[in-house]
Amino acid sequence: MDLDTVRTFVVAADAGQFQEAAAELAVTQQAVSKRIAALERDLGVRLFTRTARGARLTIDGQAFLPHARELLRIAERAVASVRTGRRPLRVDVINLRGAASGLMRGFHRAHPEIELDVVTLFDIETAVAALRSGAIDASFRAVAAPGRPLPEGIGAARVVDEPLQLLTGPAHALAGARSVPLAQLAGHRIWMPGIVPGTEWAAYYDDLVAEFGLTIEATGPNFGSDALLDTIADTPALATFMGEQTRLVWPTDHGLRRIPVTDPTPVYPHSLLWHRDNPHPALTTLRTHLAATTAGHDAAGTWAPGWATNPGTARGK
Repeated sequence: MDLDTVRTFVVAADAGQFQEAAAELAVTQQAVSKRIAALERDLGVRLFTRTARGARLTIDGQAFLPHARELLRIAERAVASVRTGRRPLRVDVINLRGAASGLMRGFHRAHPEIELDVVTLFDIETAVAALRSGAIDASFRAVAAPGRPLPEGIGAARVVDEPLQLLTGPAHALAGARSVPLAQLAGHRIWMPGIVPGTEWAAYYDDLVAEFGLTIEATGPNFGSDALLDTIADTPALATFMGEQTRLVWPTDHGLRRIPVTDPTPVYPHSLLWHRDNPHPALTTLRTHLAATTAGHDAAGTWAPGWATNPGTARGK
C-alpha cells in the first residue's frame, strides 16, 4: 500500500474537501482525486461520497481512517529509528570484560547523552561483514592479520596497546616474581583454551610463540574465565596470559598473581574499525574521544606483531 495515497486520504478526511487537501499537500486537486481513486481500487471499497459541501467519508472510509492514521504513525517511527543520530551507536567490543569494554565505559562517562548499544561478535570477518552491512557502527579488533587486509571502505585506527600480564597460581614457580622477562617464560606451560584457529588473536599468539620460543597450549574445551581461573589456581605447572585491563574477579583463596612481563612487554594492539560511509554523528565523537584519551603505541620496550595496523595506514580512513 502506497503511503502517499494513505497520507492523502487522511488529509482529505480531516479537511473534508479535496481542494483544501490539495493545498495542504502542495499538489493539484486532480492529483488528490487520482490518489484517492487508486487507494479505493486497492481496497476495493468507496472511501468518500462527493457532496455539495465537499467530500464525506463512507462507512468504509470511517472504518479505515483510524488504521490509516496508525499506518502513518508506524511509518514515522520506522524512519525515526534509523534517522542519522536518532538511533543508538552500536559498537562491538568482542569481550565485555576486556579493554575495549573499558574504553566504551570511559566514552559513556564522557558522553552520557549518546545512547549506546554494545554487542560482542566473534571474529574479524563477522565484524567486518557487520560494518559493511550497517549492522554495527564500529568494532574493536587487532588488524590486519597476515593475508587478510581490510576491504575497501573500512577505516581503522590503532587506539591502545594493552600490556599482557602473566597470571599464575600461588604454587607456580614464578608466583613470587615482581616481574618476569619474556624470555624467561620459555619452557613454562601457558594455557589459553580460548585461542581459536583463524582468529586475529590466534594470529597474535602464533607470532608471539614463534618470536620468543614460548609454549602456549590451547588444549581442552573452553569453559570460560571462571573455569580457567580455577585451573590456574590449582595447577602449579600452568600459567596464562591476561590483558592488563581485563577485569576479572576470583575468590580470595585462589591466591592468583598478576605479574608484569618485561624485556619486551608484549602488548595486544587494539584498533577501532568503522565504515567510512557511516553517517552516524556519534561515530565521529567516539573516534575523537579515543584519539584524545588513549595511550600511545609502539612504545619503547614493547612488542607487537609486525602486521598490527598503525594509524594512518589502514584503508578507507
